[in-house]
Amino acid sequence: MRPKLRLAIVGAGPAGIYAADILLKTEKKFDVSIDLFERLPAPYGLVRYGVAPDHPRIKGIINALRDVLDRGDIRIFGNVDFGRDITLADLKKHYNAVIFATGAIRDANLDIPGIDLPGSYGAADFVNWFDGHPDVPRTWPLEAKQVAVIGNGNVALDVSRMLAKHADDLLPTEIPANVYEGLKASPVTDVHVFGRRGPAQVRFTPLELRELGEVHDVDMVLYDEDFEMDPASQAAIETNKQVMVINRVLNQWRARPTGAASRRLHLHFHSRPVEVLGADDGTGTRVAGLRIERTRPDGAGGVVGTGEYRDYPVQAVYRAVGYFGSPLSEIPFDERHGVIPNYEGRVLGDGPHPLPGLYATGWIKRGPVGLIGHTKSDAMETVQHLINDQADWWTPESPEEDSVVALLEERGIDFTNLDGWHALDQHELALGEAEGRVRVKVVPREEMVAVSKRRAPVPS
Repeated sequence: MRPKLRLAIVGAGPAGIYAADILLKTEKKFDVSIDLFERLPAPYGLVRYGVAPDHPRIKGIINALRDVLDRGDIRIFGNVDFGRDITLADLKKHYNAVIFATGAIRDANLDIPGIDLPGSYGAADFVNWFDGHPDVPRTWPLEAKQVAVIGNGNVALDVSRMLAKHADDLLPTEIPANVYEGLKASPVTDVHVFGRRGPAQVRFTPLELRELGEVHDVDMVLYDEDFEMDPASQAAIETNKQVMVINRVLNQWRARPTGAASRRLHLHFHSRPVEVLGADDGTGTRVAGLRIERTRPDGAGGVVGTGEYRDYPVQAVYRAVGYFGSPLSEIPFDERHGVIPNYEGRVLGDGPHPLPGLYATGWIKRGPVGLIGHTKSDAMETVQHLINDQADWWTPESPEEDSVVALLEERGIDFTNLDGWHALDQHELALGEAEGRVRVKVVPREEMVAVSKRRAPVPS
């Protein structure tokens, strides 16, 4: 008989699901039993709550994750919050080891004057709102005609596109009703995207960039002064296929006529934000503008300041400068980098020395960089160490699978499972079908749990 490996994974997004899948597919020496714990009632993490709803390619990722869960060899406990509903001591009592795959869901800080003024927001919070995250308010203050988005990555493009896009054009997607109503009432006319480096150094990918230029009734506005390439930028265009495609798309947009659309999306390069400007609107000091410093290439692919400053009138600012991890109860945390300190997935304590039984994967391991391919290789590395560390596994007092269910029920935790997710999934699809849409997300946590557990009546 093969020895038993009871593994807990905290986080049911792509990182956690891939780690479980890789372990079950590759490990033959142990009889592996895996439980996923997710603080939300539904799985998939940032794929469900961190990507704009008009990204059709995300459906393919969700389908792959669904296939893994639907095999039936991984249990999922949703609506269970690590550190509150279940503790590290609980995991040690019931499992040999744990992998933390909690991702990075907070906005990274941007340390400039005025960034905390009313009207200044983190992109992650806005993304959570338009994706129907159950733990954010149902309304969003979309009152600005002119908006600034700081950042040159894919999240900045998502935020900019959602702000500029007409709400009716989002109806085929799965946006919740409250999000549609909020965007429909938005008075926005101009969205300005600011990046401190040049167009040859942007962080977004060609696919996301192309989607930006396909938005209905929105002019793309670019500025010739941003396209004076230094030798390093020109070399990047000539030698890097992705940069070459991005440069071609941007130059196509520069050639487009503008002026006919009701909304405009401005891309500003070589523009380093230095201050969010405020003014008293009668109710207090709020965002009234953004001050940038013009930059220029430094000859080595970077930029330096020119000392030239410009002010742009805007009434809202969104910072999309990266995500940041959150600390977990009783688990070491690197406050500077927003990750669990680790060596190739082994969680490090003081010394630093690996802590027995504790592992990390995904963005909480390496920071918010990389795409799905990185997440898979990341999980493979962590899983390999976990298997090799058998001598350091915990010896659980109650490894029986039923014991975890009994623990959660004894504590009155209203947890959901895979059958519950199937019920919620089918319910959302039915809501969408009734409106001629693919899906309508259920937003309130209580309603998500009620649908998952087939309670009646269910709020409409």
